[in-house]
Amino acid sequence: MADSNEMDNHSESGSSNDSSSSRQSNLHSLSSCISEPETPSTERSLLFEGSFNISWHPDTEFIVVVGGLGYIGSHTCLELIKSGFNIVIIDNLSNAYRNVFDHLGELAEKYWETQGRPVPLMRFYEADYGDADAIREILKEFIKPPTLEGGGSNDGVLRSRVKGVIHFGGFKSVSQSIQEPLKYYTNNVAGMIRFCEALQDFNIKTLIFSSSATVYGSVANIGVPLMEEYCTHKAETFMDHNGQFKTVQGGCSGLTNPYGRTKWMCEAILSDLAVADPEWTIVALRYFNPVGCDESGILGEDPRGVPTNLMPVIMRVMTGVSPALLVFGTDYPTADGTAVRDFIHVTDLAHGHIAALAAAADGRIPKGFRTYNLGSGTGASVLDIVRVVERLSDTKIPMKIVDRRDGDVGTCVANSMRARLELDWKTEKSLETCCRDILNFFACRKEGLVPVGV
Repeated sequence: MADSNEMDNHSESGSSNDSSSSRQSNLHSLSSCISEPETPSTERSLLFEGSFNISWHPDTEFIVVVGGLGYIGSHTCLELIKSGFNIVIIDNLSNAYRNVFDHLGELAEKYWETQGRPVPLMRFYEADYGDADAIREILKEFIKPPTLEGGGSNDGVLRSRVKGVIHFGGFKSVSQSIQEPLKYYTNNVAGMIRFCEALQDFNIKTLIFSSSATVYGSVANIGVPLMEEYCTHKAETFMDHNGQFKTVQGGCSGLTNPYGRTKWMCEAILSDLAVADPEWTIVALRYFNPVGCDESGILGEDPRGVPTNLMPVIMRVMTGVSPALLVFGTDYPTADGTAVRDFIHVTDLAHGHIAALAAAADGRIPKGFRTYNLGSGTGASVLDIVRVVERLSDTKIPMKIVDRRDGDVGTCVANSMRARLELDWKTEKSLETCCRDILNFFACRKEGLVPVGV
C-alpha cells in the first residue's frame, strides 16, 4: 500500500479522549445569521452578516451531524443543505477546522441563491460527541415545547426536533490504532455508547453510523466483491458470489487491526440495541475508500497534522512537502503487486447518507439494524491512482517501495447491490473525476482561493 492508504481511508472527526476538561467552552454555539436571530449567547459568522433575516421557528426539524466539519462530514453536510435539510453540526475540532463552517455557509448561500429560495438552517456546536452531559445540553435546545400541535411532552413522551443523526465521530487511522489501541477503544466504542445513551434520553432513535470495510478483515482477500453477509451480527441465509445458498452465524473473522475491531464492536452494540428497543432504526454504512472533494475546490480533505490518506499524501509529494510516496508492498497477489482498493468519490458517499435517511424516513427499510456497503464495485491499485494523477497533472510522482504495513490486506472491493436495491443509491463519479477534483482543491489552495484551516 502507499503511505496514507489505510485499509479504510476515510476521515472522521468530532471526538477526543478528554470529554470533560473544557465542557463550558464546548457548549459554545456558532451560528450563521441565515440560521437564527442573534442572541447574547450566540456568535454570528461574519460571512453572512446581513444576507438573510430568517426567524428561528421552534418546530423546525433538524439532522444532527457529529464530526460534521471533517472530510466526509463536511461534504455530507453540504449535500444535506443542498437537499433542503436543516443541520446541527457537532464537532470538537480534533481533526477539523472551524472555518469549514464558513465554507459550508458560502457554498450553501451560492447554491440556494440560484434556486431563489432561503438557505436551510445551520448551527454549529464545538463539543465532544462522547461527552454525554455536553450532548444532553445541546439536545435540550431541540425539545418540542408542549404548546406545539403534535409535540411536547403532555403525554409523557419526549419529542425532539432532531429527526435523525449521522455519526462521523470516530478516530480512523489503522496505523495509529495499532500504536494506540486504548485511545481507539475509549473514543470509538465507549464514546459511542455514551452518545447513544444521550440520544435515547431524548427519544432520538434514527442513527446513520459511519462504519468501515475494515470489518471484513482478512475475508477481503477472497478476491471477489464483498457482500454484507460476509460479516453479520445474527444468523443470515443468502446467495453467495457463486450462486450458492449459505447460512452464516453472527460474528467476524480475521480482523486485522484495532480500528477495524472498534468498528465491528460498534456495529455489534448497535445491533444489540436495536433488538432490545425495536423503536431504533440504525443503518451502518460500511465505507470503502473515499477520495476526491467537492467540485467547487472550496471543501477538501484537510486534516490536522500529517495526513494519512493516499490522495493528500500524493499532493504533499507533488508540492515538495514530502520527498516521495511510500508504497507499502509490491508483492500482493494483484495485477501490479500493489494493494487494490475500491475508491469512491466523497460526494457519492455523502449522497449515500442522504439515501439512508430517506429510506429510513419512508419506511423502505425496516426498523432495527441494517448494514450497507458504499463502494463503486471496482478496484484500483495504488499505482493505478498514481498513474491517473500523473496524467491529469502532467507531473511525475517519485515513489519509494517499502515493506508491507501491519494491518493491511491486499484487496478490498465492495458489492453494493444491497444499497442499490434498498436505498436506491449507486456511485456516479469516476476515479478520474475523484483525482481531478482533489487536484482542483489543491490548486485553489495554492492560489490562495482556499485559506489553510484555522
